Amino acid sequence: MARPGFWCLCLGAALLWPALGLCTEPAFRFGSYYASHMVLQKEPVRAVVWGYGAVGAIINVTVWREDSIVTQQVTAVNEGLALGVTGVWTVSLDPVGPGGPFLVIAEQKYVKGVDRIVLKDVYFGDIWLCGGQSNMEMTVSQIINASEELSIASHYPHIRLFQAGLNESNQELNDLVSIQVQWSAPTAEILGNGNFTSFSAVCWLFGRFLYDKLQYPIGLVESCWGGTPIEVWSSKRVLNKCGLSFNQINEETGPHQPTVLWNAMIHPLRRMAIKGAIWYQGEANAAWHNMEYNCTFPAMIKDWRQVFHRGSGGATEIDFPFGFVQLSTYHQAVPDDSFPWIRWHQTADFGYAPNPKMKRTFMAVAMDLGDEKSPYGTIHPRYKQDVAYRLHLGARAVAYGEKAVVFQGPFPNDLQLKNSTELTITYTQELTVLELSNDVFEVCCCTKRNLSNCKWVSAPIVSHSINTLSLSLNQCQQKVTSIRYAWKEWPCDLKKCPLYSKGYKLPAPSFMIQPAHNGPF
Repeated sequence: MARPGFWCLCLGAALLWPALGLCTEPAFRFGSYYASHMVLQKEPVRAVVWGYGAVGAIINVTVWREDSIVTQQVTAVNEGLALGVTGVWTVSLDPVGPGGPFLVIAEQKYVKGVDRIVLKDVYFGDIWLCGGQSNMEMTVSQIINASEELSIASHYPHIRLFQAGLNESNQELNDLVSIQVQWSAPTAEILGNGNFTSFSAVCWLFGRFLYDKLQYPIGLVESCWGGTPIEVWSSKRVLNKCGLSFNQINEETGPHQPTVLWNAMIHPLRRMAIKGAIWYQGEANAAWHNMEYNCTFPAMIKDWRQVFHRGSGGATEIDFPFGFVQLSTYHQAVPDDSFPWIRWHQTADFGYAPNPKMKRTFMAVAMDLGDEKSPYGTIHPRYKQDVAYRLHLGARAVAYGEKAVVFQGPFPNDLQLKNSTELTITYTQELTVLELSNDVFEVCCCTKRNLSNCKWVSAPIVSHSINTLSLSLNQCQQKVTSIRYAWKEWPCDLKKCPLYSKGYKLPAPSFMIQPAHNGPF
């Protein structure tokens, strides 16, 4: 029931407010993704909490533990259209070190009363946002060694899980429409609940590997939807930058309309202070705007960073760490290079990450994790532990600054034409060569008098040393204008690509390298 004081405010505007439907007392509450058992971003940043209440009310937020106030009381004046209607309040908390549990107490002083909300069992740590399509959606029950993974879930009570509901919108929303999993400690039921439902195996395993290293609370926020192209996760700014219209995707309904999932499932999270994000998506763009992905993906990362930085009042870094999974495999023995091109475009055509166009990013190569027996289709390999482990190495190096962590596979840094029949490649790291493959390397062989008359031919590995490979050019008696590695949809058997980093078992990523000015070697 509304308070008498509120009715006095409403009666003072009786000629206007009833017609607008505003003569009801605003509900005092937190935003949808603030709840007991949650994780808030730890120091050095000022974690952000926000919610709804009466415009003009005074909002006090206190973080409390064991009879002591850990942060100072913070006050915000709710802003909106007019007194007595619902507005949005935002509070930046004093920095809090990792740990807990805490109570977060929000009070609204309105007219003659006080409304109070108490969030219990709140921890401070690092929050990671997990996005993408179905390979991010796959639950722990769908992966290799699922029963073992599920049995140890309860051993990690300081990792907390949150999952946004599946919703679309044609406009940018202020808050989530629905929640699939409200903040919870991990359980086998949540992690193993069905296929492509809740909770993400990659997200969970990534967080678990991080927790094992960091030993403080981790919050995991999943917001993904299977079968979706990058355009639905991107704002209009991204589409404009990359020259894409808003109506180019053929489906008229469903999550294939540009911006609809950005609007409903990412933009509402912008006020949350986060440590970083991980991303597993690209399969849906193999046959849709494939060649534009080298623009849309870097542009989406930059846009997310800017929006989260502004939305959190600067608490989220303007260049927050962003990890991604380079696509695994789909079809075997199919002469289709759409997957290799997406893998290449995922790196903004550099072949590695971070790179000059994608700073503070990190990449988990997954092309050696093909799963021909996956009951969910070969496009959904079950080896998500390997994916998450490789991602967490990148996070440790890029997000947490561990200098000694090797998180990238070997990549060429020099090409030398030894003679007309042999090419030597020097790599950035010591190599583990599993086999002298005859066809994983190819060279573009062109007629000497007509460089437009070219074809790709195999360049077998003939020898190797600590960090070099020698390739035979016997199958090309003409000009070699470029070289590529693992440029196939399914380039190797499970964990048996030819090249890995020595001692770290990180696969060398695929690449296509052309000499300067597109001339021959």
